[in-house]
Amino acid sequence: MVDYDPRTDTGIPTEPVGSMPRPQKLQEAYAAYDEGKVDKATLEAAQDEAVADTLSRYEATGAPIISDGEQRWSSFATYPITDTLAGTGLAPSLGPGGQFFAIFADGHGRQLPKLVKGPFEYQNYAVDTLRKSLPLAHKPMKQAVISPSMLALLYPLKDPVEGYSREDFEAKLIDECEKDIRQSFDAGAARVSVDFTEGRLATREDPRNPWTGAGLLPHFIDLINGVMARFSADERTRIGIHTCPGGDRDSVHSADVPYNNLLPEMFKINAGYFLIQLASERDKDPVYESIGKNLRTDADGVTQMAYIGVINPGNPRVESAEEVAGRLERAANFIDRQQLGSTDDCGFSPFSIDEKPNHGSPDFARDVAFQKITNRVAGTRMAAERLGVS
Repeated sequence: MVDYDPRTDTGIPTEPVGSMPRPQKLQEAYAAYDEGKVDKATLEAAQDEAVADTLSRYEATGAPIISDGEQRWSSFATYPITDTLAGTGLAPSLGPGGQFFAIFADGHGRQLPKLVKGPFEYQNYAVDTLRKSLPLAHKPMKQAVISPSMLALLYPLKDPVEGYSREDFEAKLIDECEKDIRQSFDAGAARVSVDFTEGRLATREDPRNPWTGAGLLPHFIDLINGVMARFSADERTRIGIHTCPGGDRDSVHSADVPYNNLLPEMFKINAGYFLIQLASERDKDPVYESIGKNLRTDADGVTQMAYIGVINPGNPRVESAEEVAGRLERAANFIDRQQLGSTDDCGFSPFSIDEKPNHGSPDFARDVAFQKITNRVAGTRMAAERLGVS
């Protein structure tokens, strides 16, 4: 675990969520690989090129902590179980045709595979790509991992898997998520955040998507806390939870769900910090108020931090540094400024094939993303000076 003080450079901590738009060239390489037109070495060369460019441009933003933008992943949700979104390299315990993770506002959906037999285990870990990226970075790196609650959706909602109980499967998920986090720290990650975008969606009760009406949020919280229990209080100060209403093709899946359906429960997770979508939220003050009310000063030995979203990845308009500072200053009216941080609402592109329709092209979206991050960093520093946070 890298020794990293998130307040050193900006006073108020600031951190990315994870993904960056993949260049058009890399998206084409993923598609060609799925079609059998190029081999894996060709895909990996395109990934390496995109990572090198990502890290170089990230460092130029002045961000105190960076990521590789998940350029080597096809999906933030399924990197442990398959090589690509299309199912190339799918783990042997899985088959196609599982539940839809989400149906987005523009009508498109993202479908998971399904568990067809036991035992289950990851075939890829976040550290596999992190180790390739760390030698190229000159600043501390964070790593995102997928939550056990997301992968719990691989188990069929109603039909049991013969010879492999849901309880055994979920116990393995907790083991694997712990391993994913611990290996990332051991390799040199300064921070690790757990993607929990399914949290808000779990209270939507979408009739098109049966799992959302199954009342799973308390169970999801229990699964994640099963992972948190494996780490010390000091380790958990460096483990975050990310929540958002989704972000794919510039569309969302649960922005219509009241945040208070989620937040009081989410802060029961014994993590050290939370990355919370807020820039794209229409009515921010009630959310700030809920965060301030429910954020804990003692989460099993940890004082929780709230990193509020000040950047909207789905909108090509670049927020100014002044705008970022203003959002943080407003939030400080509701949230203890010593527990306040800033982030982006979501990963800028959680899936490898993403046309970024609001932006016009993935390459333009990529340029915009780095401009937004530059202003997030500058605006956070500005807010810290005004609020007297150091």
